[in-house]
Amino acid sequence: MTYCMGLLLQEGLVMVADSRTNAGVDQVANFRKMHVWESPGERMVVLLTAGNLAISQGVVGVLNDGLGMADGPKQTPMTAATMGDVARLVGGAVRAVEHVDGPSLRAHHVDFDFTAIVGGQIQGGPLRLFLVYSAGNFIESSPETPFFQIGENKYGKPILDRVIRYGTNLADAAKCALISMDSTLRSNVSVGPPVDLLVYRRDALRVATRQSLAENDPYFAEVRAAWSSGLRSVFSSIKNPPWDIGAQ
Repeated sequence: MTYCMGLLLQEGLVMVADSRTNAGVDQVANFRKMHVWESPGERMVVLLTAGNLAISQGVVGVLNDGLGMADGPKQTPMTAATMGDVARLVGGAVRAVEHVDGPSLRAHHVDFDFTAIVGGQIQGGPLRLFLVYSAGNFIESSPETPFFQIGENKYGKPILDRVIRYGTNLADAAKCALISMDSTLRSNVSVGPPVDLLVYRRDALRVATRQSLAENDPYFAEVRAAWSSGLRSVFSSIKNPPWDIGAQ
């Protein structure tokens, strides 16, 4: 399984992905789900993938090889003119893989399972964030909806809902994203480290920081311990129900 999230904020972008894949209890492995195309000073594009690993790798392969769009020359995330073009390119890559692999998958009763988050900025254009579906269509983030999640998202969503706003600063957003990831790691064994974290500052056109956090990473371990301790402390401070629940 997978858990990835992308946060589009006034200050910039925070992208986080786990690295565990599994096809049953005997087939567990680590594969990166974060893919970055960067030309410092000119563009920074990051893609997070979830779903069938072969489909995800196929989509990334098409993006790296290039895809013809609207009868023009082949484009890649490194040559697309705008982030809108990048989102359309990802959608086209998804449809290209489905065209080749979809019939065989359906013949073996396997769903075409793929979603992606793509975000970034190209010189002369705005910072943007998109959620791409398995049909190749997509939606765009906005100040009212500043984050997207893909994969096993239900465990980590409550903390994002309570904390993340468009005006949240990058440091707080990164910390919140790691807490969201920790909630998922604790509740779903199919999601696992290392956790890839990327932070991008708006208009910088280069990655601010990119980290791969193992389970025993000092800061990640500190965040996880502090969050657990804080939750227990807050829980203990809340009054018990006022109703009669019987004698002890």
